[in-house]
Amino acid sequence: MTIRVLVAEDQSAVRAGLVLILRSAPDVEVVGEAPDGEAAIRLARELRPDLVLMDVSMPRLDGVSATRQVVAEGLADVLVLTTFDLDEYVFGALRAGAAGFLLKNTEAHELLQAVRTVARGEGMIAPAVTRRLIAEFAGTAPARAAGAPDPAVLDALTRREREVLECLGQGLSNAEIAVRLSMAETTVKTHVSRLLGKLDLRSRVQAAVLAQELGI
Repeated sequence: MTIRVLVAEDQSAVRAGLVLILRSAPDVEVVGEAPDGEAAIRLARELRPDLVLMDVSMPRLDGVSATRQVVAEGLADVLVLTTFDLDEYVFGALRAGAAGFLLKNTEAHELLQAVRTVARGEGMIAPAVTRRLIAEFAGTAPARAAGAPDPAVLDALTRREREVLECLGQGLSNAEIAVRLSMAETTVKTHVSRLLGKLDLRSRVQAAVLAQELGI
């Protein structure tokens, strides 16, 4: 299956490099390029890509705001690109429903792997900072103090779904969860999908943050 990608990056040289890498993969098709957040939303509506590779810092409309709109309209999954591993842009993008984030200095093969991972429905956070990011985000997000989640939201989950949520909070992939809980990977995907629906969450990354915030 071909993964249709829209690249949103304001620096033309960087954008050209990303496009070159993506087009080197036989299973990836670059369907459009956007120089700013407004163009990213417009092209996502027009082209309906599987995934938007979104820079967080862009003119006219930043990547966080663009991500929020793309996700809210259900146009595509969003993989955010950033220069820094921990900053307010990343936090905002994850809150907005991004499927994950990747550092701009990521190697070409890691970029392609991330695109494939997100296209499979799994969240992707730069491996070097996965657990640190989730813990930092959960502990410092302004919403934590103002409106910490109610533990009662977990009452809707089955025991197995709570176990899967706990694993998500530890930054585990579907394959790792399958090994941890001794179940098939397809079963893990089903549990993840169901718990996201019950908790009204847009991505497994948001589920990981919730798990951290609730301390499970």
